Amino acid sequence: MPKISTLIVCDCAGTMEPDAGLLGKACDASRVKRCTMACTRDLDVAARALAGEGTVLIACGQEAERFESLAGEIAEEKGRAADLVTADIRDRAGWCEEGGAGAKQAALLAEAALDSPLSQMFDITSPGTCLVIGRGEAAIEAARSLSQEMAVTCVIASADEAPLEPPAGYDLALGRLRKATGSLGNFTVRLDGYAPFDPAGRGAPRFQPPRDGAVSECDIILDLTGDRPLFPAPHKRDGYLRADPHDPVAVARATQKAAEMKGSFEKPLYISFDALTCAHSRAGQAGCSRCLDICPTGAISPDGDAVSIDPGICAGCGGCAAVCPSGAASYADPPVDFLFRRLTALARTYRDAGGGAPRLLVHDGETGAEMIRLSARYGRGLPPDVIPLLVNEVEGFGHAEMLAALGCGFSHVFLLTTPHTDMSALAPQHELALAIAGSEAVTLISPAEPDQLEEILRAPQEAKAVANPILPMGGRREVVRSAATALRGVTDSPLPLPAGAPYGAVEIDTGACTLCLACVSLCPAAALGDNPGKPQVNFTEAACLQCGICANTCPENAITLTPRLDLSPAALSPRVLHEEEPFACIECGREFGVRSTIERIAEALGGKHWMFREESRLRLVQMCDDCRVRAQHHAENSPFRVGERPRTRTTDDDLAEREEREEG
Repeated sequence: MPKISTLIVCDCAGTMEPDAGLLGKACDASRVKRCTMACTRDLDVAARALAGEGTVLIACGQEAERFESLAGEIAEEKGRAADLVTADIRDRAGWCEEGGAGAKQAALLAEAALDSPLSQMFDITSPGTCLVIGRGEAAIEAARSLSQEMAVTCVIASADEAPLEPPAGYDLALGRLRKATGSLGNFTVRLDGYAPFDPAGRGAPRFQPPRDGAVSECDIILDLTGDRPLFPAPHKRDGYLRADPHDPVAVARATQKAAEMKGSFEKPLYISFDALTCAHSRAGQAGCSRCLDICPTGAISPDGDAVSIDPGICAGCGGCAAVCPSGAASYADPPVDFLFRRLTALARTYRDAGGGAPRLLVHDGETGAEMIRLSARYGRGLPPDVIPLLVNEVEGFGHAEMLAALGCGFSHVFLLTTPHTDMSALAPQHELALAIAGSEAVTLISPAEPDQLEEILRAPQEAKAVANPILPMGGRREVVRSAATALRGVTDSPLPLPAGAPYGAVEIDTGACTLCLACVSLCPAAALGDNPGKPQVNFTEAACLQCGICANTCPENAITLTPRLDLSPAALSPRVLHEEEPFACIECGREFGVRSTIERIAEALGGKHWMFREESRLRLVQMCDDCRVRAQHHAENSPFRVGERPRTRTTDDDLAEREEREEG
């Protein structure tokens, strides 16, 4: 946490009563300045603080740009300025019907004072090559407009839609878009019936002979066909714009956005990925496909034993990180451990400031944030015990985050969904969180307007938080286990979970298992192990990802998966699933293989298979590798047999021969 040199608290023209002393203590500020109109009449208070050193925290979110501009002016004039942090404690806390939001304001300032990690960015370059596809005058006019700023190709469906005058400043062609891949600055398109405009001749527009399978690249696609979108989740595909060709306002808006996509841009690297821990597959055996199943943009694709994530296509919803059982895919903007620190700071500061059991409202920065602002300004505002938590996308707040919030001390978690929320990713995570928590302490809400949000949050509800809040540390799996233990206590009976849960047990049919250990060799999490000293399969339940590779690998179909969560200490240690006695080699006595398997093979082959009619041949099955090789090498009919090894000649042999010659 950076040291706050100055905290500036504003009562926003007397519309709220912030407790400056309480707020200063919450963020450990060296100095606290209180004013009434920090953005106008009292702007000099901020100017003096920013002209100093350290970090200045201004408790105003609405006028953040004004304060940032002021900091820039001071830095330009003096060569430096204090670091600036702003936080909204008015819309999100101060303006509420009940009042008494001091503890929540303190929590929000403590969160704002955390040292936020920098986002990792990568560059996207869009030189400005644009493909306009559509029908009629709308596509032609869009191409004409964009051709003043960038290189444009307009593809229409029929020659009847072509303008009477030859195209000027843009290329015109007929064609049907078969397939498009990529994102801003890196699109590849395939066209059938592609026929470029033929500038020769007079009269009606003419086009060259059509051909199928034409391939081209572009930076931007403006889709004015009015047909189905070219990509899943089209609003999340950078560089792809679409509009109804019959809506001139929508076409003009999309055309303007396309013109703004020329240049160089920075995009956050939303997801960090570790292919080594990915449980997608092993040795061609299918395993986990959770991220592939829920990715709304198609940014994830199989890549050998792992998957690959295209950062250009990734829209940062975080669904893949929420469902990844191994942590191979983890959210990086910001990392999940920073989210856990935010939850801890909010809940702990709220309690320390005299609050009771807070509730958490998770929302996005667009629809959710706007609804909270409207409620505060024109309605009743958020209740004083409801703390808002801003996230990039609500669907990225998975079951681990929900349980972490409850474990940190929140009595209830609300997730404010919008029409753009991917419920196919969020709903299963919600179901899993409820199964682990053992209560209805997490709720998905979809209010259409601020009044409905206020009614939901003010409905009677029992406020009961964990007695001993956790400190969420480690990976998501470890945090889930800690939170579940705090919520449920240590129980001997495992908690049943929904199908597809990333926690569970592996059961082996001991009658079918031959202890071939194929499952052990391919387990990506080392949940399955062996014993070098004897035929044995052991299992550590806490490590199991329920990826299914073991079940798909087993040649005897002897493995089944059971989704559940075992909170007992036994789940952290290996337990034996199946073991048998080894077989002792009939020659040297060294133990090898599995006794039942060797005996079963000998019984099946002895006297029944032509290669094992002789007892000597059957004995080979009952020998270890070394003895079997020696027996085969010295067998009478072995092609490798070279007779007895000659005795090594010594000096004594030479002396004996000499004596014989002398005596003779």
